[in-house]
Amino acid sequence: MAVKILVVDDDTNICELLRLYLEKDGFETIVVHDGEAALEEANKQNPDMILLDIMLPKLDGWQVCREIRKTSSVPIIMLTAKGETFDKVLGLELGADDYVVKPFDAKEVVARVKAVLRRSNPEDNGGVKEVRYDKLIINLTNYELIVDGKQIDTPPKELELIYHLASNPNRVYTRDQLLDEVWGFDYYGDSRTVDVHVKRLREKLEGVSPNWSLKTVWGVGYKFEVK
Repeated sequence: MAVKILVVDDDTNICELLRLYLEKDGFETIVVHDGEAALEEANKQNPDMILLDIMLPKLDGWQVCREIRKTSSVPIIMLTAKGETFDKVLGLELGADDYVVKPFDAKEVVARVKAVLRRSNPEDNGGVKEVRYDKLIINLTNYELIVDGKQIDTPPKELELIYHLASNPNRVYTRDQLLDEVWGFDYYGDSRTVDVHVKRLREKLEGVSPNWSLKTVWGVGYKFEVK
């Protein structure tokens, strides 16, 4: 059965673009254009994920998210033109699972959808923590990195780092964020530690596939880019 995605946005062009890309990847899509319709369809259709704009007629995205969270843990990705930190924090505090700022690349949204679904449904893999891309398997349960069909010896922290980045495709992380989220809040080392681990990972992954890469975002940090 196809995974069902509810798309909520008052911009019909954005809705049709997302529908096109989602259905191309095998997702079933339901599209509505206001907050009241979003709540009605969420209750009726029981979607597997909701892509939710904030600036909506009738009820805004914050209200919709708040109401849905009273009865459901369905994954929600917020879509909005607002990129301020306050808006992101508010969305996450209300229970959103991710946040994409407009204008966005529809391919990135689809990649985010897949990543959030993987994180929210670990039982689908029998509890295995694993991400897969073209010629790449990162298995955090068994601490295995398989590149182009071959298992590559990889230190635990390198594997945890690439797993974290690949689980959140196209999301940019600063070095400090990676130190906090991969090494832990009790780590007081130099942020260049991240650079060293990325360098070693690049030696293992460079040129393996044209569909993804470990990218430096100059002046910011790193991301696992999915094309």
